[in-house]
Amino acid sequence: MAALLLWAMGLLAAVSQLHRGPTEQITLLPNQDGKPSAVIITTAGKDTVIDKPYQTAAVDSRGAVITAGDSADTRNRYGALLEALPQRAAVFIVYFITDTDSLTPESAAQLAEIRSQLAARPAPEIIVIGHTDTVAKREYNDALSLRRAQTVKRILVEAGIAENQIEVQARGERELLVPTADGMDEPRNRRVEIRVR
Repeated sequence: MAALLLWAMGLLAAVSQLHRGPTEQITLLPNQDGKPSAVIITTAGKDTVIDKPYQTAAVDSRGAVITAGDSADTRNRYGALLEALPQRAAVFIVYFITDTDSLTPESAAQLAEIRSQLAARPAPEIIVIGHTDTVAKREYNDALSLRRAQTVKRILVEAGIAENQIEVQARGERELLVPTADGMDEPRNRRVEIRVR
């Protein structure tokens, strides 16, 4: 009798496991840059791919079942969780007058908007990266790109961003935005990238 009772309890436990809902749900959110992405889920020896924004995979021991979703549905289900996520990374680019660490007038006008976006972040981590074109010698361009990055850091500190939240790097002419031959004056390469997380 006891063996029959144990067998019945085991059977009930097994049946209840079969009718339980998924143990996990995975939803693919869109990339900030709009580039496609995917997640591969391996369960019970089978791979399932979700590769469209807002697709959801309900996963249990038997595998994964994919359903389509949309932004509104995801926000309704996970609104509080999405609000708790850190702000997405941002990249700003400002440009400089030839052979100087002075911003172009257009970039100087853009700084107010950049400062307000940085101020809206509770504790931004900022990397300021200076670049040059290929007009001068490499050593000179390394020093000029560092001066440009330091100029942007000084402007951000004056605007109220804590100095210890800003890292400065210089790339000289090594990471051209627009590939050119040596000795070329290219305004888009005379820049500072402000990367914020």
